Amino acid sequence: MKRFKYIVYAAMVATMPLFTSCGDEFLEKPAIGALSDNVLANKAGVEKLLIGAYAALDGIDIGNWEVDPTNWVYGSVAGGEAHKGSNGADQPAINPIATFNIDPSNGFINLKWRAMYEGISRTNSVLSILPLAEDMSDADKQRVAAEARFLRGHYYFELKKMFNMVPWIDETTTEFNQPNNVDIWPNIEADFQFAFDNLPNSQAEVGRANKWAAASYLGKTYLYQHKYADAKAMFDRVISEGVTSNGLTYGLVDKFKDNFDASAENNKESIFAVQMVANDGTNTIANGNQGQMLNFPYNSPFRCCGFYQPTLDLANSYQTTPQGLPLIDNYNADPLKNDQGVTSDKAFVPDDQSVDPRLDWTVGRRGIPFLDWGLHPGQAWIREQSTAGPYSAKKFIYWQATAETFSDQSSWAPGSAINVLIIRFADVLLMAAEAEAQLGNLAQAQEYVDMVRARAAKPENIVHTYVDPKEPLEGFTSQPAANYNIAPYPAGYFEGLGKDQALEAIYFERKLELALEGHRFFDLVRWGKAAEELNAFFEYEGAILPDVEGGFFQEGKNDYYPIPQRQIDLQTVGGESVLTQNPGYL
Repeated sequence: MKRFKYIVYAAMVATMPLFTSCGDEFLEKPAIGALSDNVLANKAGVEKLLIGAYAALDGIDIGNWEVDPTNWVYGSVAGGEAHKGSNGADQPAINPIATFNIDPSNGFINLKWRAMYEGISRTNSVLSILPLAEDMSDADKQRVAAEARFLRGHYYFELKKMFNMVPWIDETTTEFNQPNNVDIWPNIEADFQFAFDNLPNSQAEVGRANKWAAASYLGKTYLYQHKYADAKAMFDRVISEGVTSNGLTYGLVDKFKDNFDASAENNKESIFAVQMVANDGTNTIANGNQGQMLNFPYNSPFRCCGFYQPTLDLANSYQTTPQGLPLIDNYNADPLKNDQGVTSDKAFVPDDQSVDPRLDWTVGRRGIPFLDWGLHPGQAWIREQSTAGPYSAKKFIYWQATAETFSDQSSWAPGSAINVLIIRFADVLLMAAEAEAQLGNLAQAQEYVDMVRARAAKPENIVHTYVDPKEPLEGFTSQPAANYNIAPYPAGYFEGLGKDQALEAIYFERKLELALEGHRFFDLVRWGKAAEELNAFFEYEGAILPDVEGGFFQEGKNDYYPIPQRQIDLQTVGGESVLTQNPGYL
């Protein structure tokens, strides 16, 4: 089987109603359409429940873009690397998220909360039924339990990094109105540790988690808690021993774009991915990348919808020195020339500033090939350039040459078969570099960073112009589309910088490599740099583009999203809510 296809078994995942009830009476009645334990307590039933737990990864039973596993709203828009896009009146709930004026009644965060607990409910259903399945071997039970706990660890990790203090509900819980007064990091660690200890190296279906996906996530869990020695030990093993679920030794693919091309997915860089498919015969985009359906250029071959526009700050970050190194401290001082305010029928000639080639695989900008769809025309593809700038997001766009296979046009906006990479090997290398630098191992930290930069510098990662700009499908010339210049750091560079500056270089490399993949806001918070970086972003970007004007990050409050008011109102015992609101949102 080429890939593991997620199918929603809604009727089967019915044993744990979670955070949706209005009273105890609901808990005493069987869910309508549910199957009883004795029907599910067999190998076939357990496997279908497990598939249902995987199916919750994309969140589409609860929402769409509000729950997208890339976290493009909560991680990238809130992280200063993308504007909401479209226009101010469209999806207005994103506006206060972007400027940190969010309040607990915001419907987006309630949907995200519900989607993650839906996934948790499904994993708990698996773990609850599993001991009753008499036709399963101990080995099969161990594997299924490990997969379910891996998934539960993922769902709780998402909740932890967004909301911090959240209730822990597992397969032993009988009272679902639990308080959020206990730190759940140890529970998340335990789930990933169990998964690491009990999952196989490879799986029959590539979409299933394996031992090394669990190890990577466990290392990430340690890193978020600043347990650098533990994180290093785990990343050492992942880097030296890790293989993908389909048996490929972990490594960086030569072509950066292959991480975002459905024809090249599930490659050696993919550690854990949400599997997406298109044109699967369902006549819906439900199995495609539905969370990104708003994020195609507006008034373009994609029809919809002009959201998720990279910021000026992000594009400027890709400028390089004559030596091919990043301008970490002053990249906004001499910004990239762009076509802001220039209509597409007017001439525009970009400057010759040298840039990292990852810019043009991440940001769509005027005059540069937009994959094989033609030259980006600028303002003609931007819904409201005056508020959100001149750029388009590029990583989750399917190619024209393979659109019939990897796009789904059965709805009002496109779906695609592009997987969502929850963790990829470049991410692990940069997390490992961070752990090494925190422990004082600066030479090893630089080695990992240079592996990522050396891949970006490969000739395969140069964006080329078209043979015929009017017929981009004819192919590309050998002429680079821009002045690309990138190089690894010189030998001993990090040791010369010292620990603090080396960490800054690592942090910046994560910005360049993982841009628009939903990591940025959460990285800034765990580094303790959110106030410094985001308020500087608001000062710069807000002076140019009004959609983020007046934005302000308040440390001690905006580090986490508010607990959804809807959940506070629902989760009561004796008429009093059991949930405590995060600081600053009362």
